Amino acid sequence: MSEMLFYHLTRRRLEQVLPELLEKTLQRGWKAVVKGGSEERLQQINGELWTYGRNSFLPHGLKTDGFTDRQPIYLTIEDERPNEADVLFLVDGADAADFAAYARVCDLFDGNDDEAVQAARERWKRAKDAGHKLTYWQQSEDTGGWVKKAEG
Repeated sequence: MSEMLFYHLTRRRLEQVLPELLEKTLQRGWKAVVKGGSEERLQQINGELWTYGRNSFLPHGLKTDGFTDRQPIYLTIEDERPNEADVLFLVDGADAADFAAYARVCDLFDGNDDEAVQAARERWKRAKDAGHKLTYWQQSEDTGGWVKKAEG
């Protein structure tokens, strides 16, 4: 079973949080797939990752870039894993048919959007019913850091 981490974004935007989590993923020697909700949004995330930090570089690509099997971070809207990623990031309400191939799945959702929160609750329930190990993280109101709020 996969380890699933739900990240409830309340103080910082996805574009601020995702690059930090991707950096940690690469530091561990893991590869990642980022699955988004739409091509347009994925293009926006792609641009954000290129300009995310002055002193950092997050090697990533889309199907149109080619060499999908060599991308340390692969961006897609499909259920695909051409780079044999260890971690799946679900963003903008994206879901996946199967988590079994991944060691870890990170579900990032906008805590200021009631529909996004409800959809995340439904994904949590399905994952729990499937027997995955779950943790729920929420941004601290004081520091913006992460506080573990629940396990399942």
